[in-house]
Amino acid sequence: MNCEVCQLKELEVESFEIREVLRCILHTIVFHRALGLIRPKDVDLELFDITYVQCGEIEVEKKIDDRIDHFIAWIDKHPNNKKPQLCVSFYKAKSKQPWYSSKTDRSFWERWFINLNVVMDLGDASEARSCRRKQLEQSLQQVLFQIIKFVNEKKDHVPPINEGREIYCPFEITIPSSSDSSFGNGMWKRMLHSGGHPSMIS
Repeated sequence: MNCEVCQLKELEVESFEIREVLRCILHTIVFHRALGLIRPKDVDLELFDITYVQCGEIEVEKKIDDRIDHFIAWIDKHPNNKKPQLCVSFYKAKSKQPWYSSKTDRSFWERWFINLNVVMDLGDASEARSCRRKQLEQSLQQVLFQIIKFVNEKKDHVPPINEGREIYCPFEITIPSSSDSSFGNGMWKRMLHSGGHPSMIS
């Protein structure tokens, strides 16, 4: 199965902005890969003049918040890593499994890489913070447009939708962990295992 890859524009963020920025991006990606009947929910960002849409599914919100918590915890433990990366992978579960296997075989068909550049906190009354905040807002809007452009242009690789109760495409959010220094290498090995060479878009 062909696996498309989207490298999103790098965003320069202060540590307290990470959670809100990631919620906006992750929910936007998942919303645009919704399968069936959903209950869209508009969400206004507190730090930026931007509104994004969620699927309105409790399970999705919980999963995204959980992975963001892990991601922020990892960043706190690795302050020297100023350019962390988060990956959202959509997959199709293979139905035919050996009777003795308890592991779900996943065929990945799309991956999104969210790239951050974590900068030093500038202080509440800093003019530099105000200027940088405006730049981040514009960059975040560009990322949202990049997501929409990708989903509109890249459709051939999306697997057929089976009639069922699934509301959104199955996905996982991968973060680097303190015990996995080869995060990037492992990701590419899994990508190759899923079949085909990914095509890149920037």
